[in-house]
Amino acid sequence: MTKLGYQIPNFTYPGVAPEDLFGAIVTQAKAAEEAGFDRLFVMDHFYQLPGLGEPYEPMLECYTLLGALAQHTSTIGLSALVTGNTYRNPTLLAKTITALDVISGGRATLGIGSGWFELEHDELGFEFNTFTERFEKLEEALQIIIPMLNGEPATLDGKYYRASNAHNVPAPLTKIPIMIGGSGEKKTLRMVAQYADESNLTGPIEETPRKLEALAGHCERLGRDRSEIKVTKLVMGGIAPTMEELEADFAEMAETKGWPPEAFELLKSVGLMGDADSFGETLKEWMDYGLDGITINLVVNGHKPERIALLGEVANAVIG
Repeated sequence: MTKLGYQIPNFTYPGVAPEDLFGAIVTQAKAAEEAGFDRLFVMDHFYQLPGLGEPYEPMLECYTLLGALAQHTSTIGLSALVTGNTYRNPTLLAKTITALDVISGGRATLGIGSGWFELEHDELGFEFNTFTERFEKLEEALQIIIPMLNGEPATLDGKYYRASNAHNVPAPLTKIPIMIGGSGEKKTLRMVAQYADESNLTGPIEETPRKLEALAGHCERLGRDRSEIKVTKLVMGGIAPTMEELEADFAEMAETKGWPPEAFELLKSVGLMGDADSFGETLKEWMDYGLDGITINLVVNGHKPERIALLGEVANAVIG
C-alpha cells in the first residue's frame, strides 16, 4: 500500500521544450525513487485540470507514460491516481495494468475512480453519463477487472459492460492492489469496503474522521475486516528550504503557466505549502487524523529534483 507516494500532476515546466519534456519527467521519477517514495503516480487525464492550469496544456496519456517510466526506475511502485473508468473498456484496462506489472517487474497498482471531468468527456467523445450511471459502470468494471487480475476468467452480462470467459494471459507477476479514489460516503466508500485494498480520500483533511467512520460502517455491514484496508490521501504541496525560495519557485511557475499572483494564497489554503519546518509540522498534524499513508504532489516546483529530495527527507522523518 501507499505509505509515501509522489504524484506528477503537471507537464508544463519553465524553460522545458517539448522535445525535452520526457527527460524532465524521468528526472522527477528518479528523484522520487531516490528520495524514498514507495509509489509514483500520474494523473489519468487528457486535459489539464481546473485550478492547475488551462485545459489544453500538455498532458501525456498515463499508461504509456507509466510503461516508459518503468524502464527508468527499478523499485518504486507505479500507478494512476486515479484511472478514469469511463475512458477504457474494463477488459482492456485489466490487460493494460497487467502489462504494466509485467514490464515493471511487479510494481503496478490499479488506482481507479468513476470519472468526473466533463469537458474531457464531451470534447474527446467519451460518454459521460449521469453521476449514478458512472458509479454503476465502475462497479460493473470492477467485477470484470478483479477476476482477470487474479488469474480467473471473467464473465459478466451487465447493463454497461459484457465479458464472456475473458482470459488474461500472462497473469500479473504480483497480486495487484486495488485503490479506489474518492470520498463519497454512500457509494465510493462502500465500494472500497467491498472491492479495494486501499482508499485514497479527496476533500478537506478535517473530514477524514467522518470518512473513516463511514468506511468502518460499510466494512461491518459487508463482513470485511476494516484493518485490511489502508486509507491514504492526495495532498497538493509545495516545499522549499525557506518561504522566500518557495515564493520564488511559485513566481517562476506562475510566469510559465499564466497564474495570477493571488493563486499562491489559494494554493496555500487548499494544500500543504511551506518551508521544511512548517511543512513537516503540518504534515504530522494531517497524519494524526488517522491516515495510513499520504501522496504529495509539488505543483509549484516538482520539476526541481532538489525539492523532491527535500520533500522525501521531511516526509520520511514524519511518516517513518
